[in-house]
Amino acid sequence: KCIKKKRRQKPHTQKHHTTLLVHRLFTSGAELTYSYNGLYPGHIQTNSFQKALLAVGSGVAALQDPYRHDMVAVLGETTGHLALINLRERMKNDPEGYTILTERPRIRLSTLDLEKMASLPDGSFGREYLRFLEENKVTPDSRAEVKFVDNEELAYIMLRYREVHDLLHTLLGMPTNMLGEVAVKWFEAAQTGLPMCALGAVLGPLRLNASRLQSLFTSLGPWALQNGRRARCVLSIFYERRWEQSLEDLRRELNIEPPPLTPSASNKRRT
Repeated sequence: KCIKKKRRQKPHTQKHHTTLLVHRLFTSGAELTYSYNGLYPGHIQTNSFQKALLAVGSGVAALQDPYRHDMVAVLGETTGHLALINLRERMKNDPEGYTILTERPRIRLSTLDLEKMASLPDGSFGREYLRFLEENKVTPDSRAEVKFVDNEELAYIMLRYREVHDLLHTLLGMPTNMLGEVAVKWFEAAQTGLPMCALGAVLGPLRLNASRLQSLFTSLGPWALQNGRRARCVLSIFYERRWEQSLEDLRRELNIEPPPLTPSASNKRRT
């Protein structure tokens, strides 16, 4: 008899199974239930097993390609519950943070007065933020909506964290190349406690060359960790009302020191 041999899966195919499964969970409505009890638009209900699967799969995908924004977003949402609770308490205990939780502002092109920001003097926070967007060819509209956080208020805090990310680049004076992104992740890890930020802070240096590693470990890294730990909660600042404030004054108010050096803005990429 002719017996068919069982074909072995190619390693390339096996490697992508987890990523494909996570993608299906992330995009398909067949396996999961959307927006139960009107929690918030786009919410996807997941149980503990599904969250664990999403966390592992998205983590593997993000390791293979740190620029997979969708996988980084899933990893943050499925591992950040305790950190988000802590951030909520910090915001509620801050008058400005409490106002943000009450009013729920969004940082989008539709909410920004770009003409007014362009007319602000050099050195103002709004003008420098607009300069950052223009020079790096980025937009606040690129941030993904939250899907897997099972609490409406915590989901907003995760969304606020994402929309504040580019503002942190401006506050910290960091470009969007790999060294700048890693420095921001070190700051965010110390400031927020989000596991996703810690993972990025640990694994990001693996993609740096020797000279940039030296800059990170001897200068930018210690500065980012120190300032992240001691700074006021960066999610408790109503940035939309601070555009006219000078960048220098805002840093001083937040207890953030200017960077010891500014990395070259070459090889810009978003994370």
